[in-house]
Amino acid sequence: MPDLPDHSSATIDAIVDHVGRSTLPFQRAHREEQHATAFWFNELVETTSEGEVIRQYLVTASEPARVELAEFTLRPALCAPMMSAQKLMMLDFADGWTHLDDLGVAVMPSAGLHAHGARKGWHWTTDEVTDGIAATEQDIADLGESPVPAYLLGHVNDGDGSREQAVVIGWITHSGDGGIRWTGDLPQGCVGAPVFIGAPLGEDSFKLVCVGVALPGDDHHTIASFDRIRAALKASPPKNTSAPDGAGTGPRTVEQKRRWWRRRG
Repeated sequence: MPDLPDHSSATIDAIVDHVGRSTLPFQRAHREEQHATAFWFNELVETTSEGEVIRQYLVTASEPARVELAEFTLRPALCAPMMSAQKLMMLDFADGWTHLDDLGVAVMPSAGLHAHGARKGWHWTTDEVTDGIAATEQDIADLGESPVPAYLLGHVNDGDGSREQAVVIGWITHSGDGGIRWTGDLPQGCVGAPVFIGAPLGEDSFKLVCVGVALPGDDHHTIASFDRIRAALKASPPKNTSAPDGAGTGPRTVEQKRRWWRRRG
């Protein structure tokens, strides 16, 4: 593989600064199985005179989302005020996800998670992979045929329950079937994580692009690209079907009006 580009460190810094609070580690509850990473994504629905209308989802790989009882590990930076509990249990976990065609990707509307926090007296303070960062068809086409340095933001399972966040460096290439393949290590717990590149813009500048979602595999790992994910979401927007702890009725579809440039502290 070629050497990493000069802006590799700057790309990692941009990932941590802009989307460092977008990921959530989860696993099958009470069992050391199906460790994976999910992340928050804001789908842009339309732009109005009042701002931009978005739908917000958790996104992950389909396979680990099929368990019935799961738990998220909560980092202090993701909620305010900080919770005393470090785990968020979810009953009927599998029912909360919509699986997108044959992409190997599952999405969960975030309304139930926001409602749970409100009931418990706290709110989420996450970052999101925004529509402006998620790869377009042109971004995927621009990858070319040569290996491209890529950076996965996931939560590694080291066996101690901490599920620390890590930036894993690898390479992506176009596969023979027109998909995208990850080359390099994929630590346990990082399936479902977002994969980024620093797309060069000339001279010393680049733009941060979320290429897609890391999927499970044996000899290699496929990346489900965001242009296909976006197309599937627009063709059939998921409905909300579940909430954490199994409490309450299914939340309504969330469409939040927000000035796109605004960020929480």
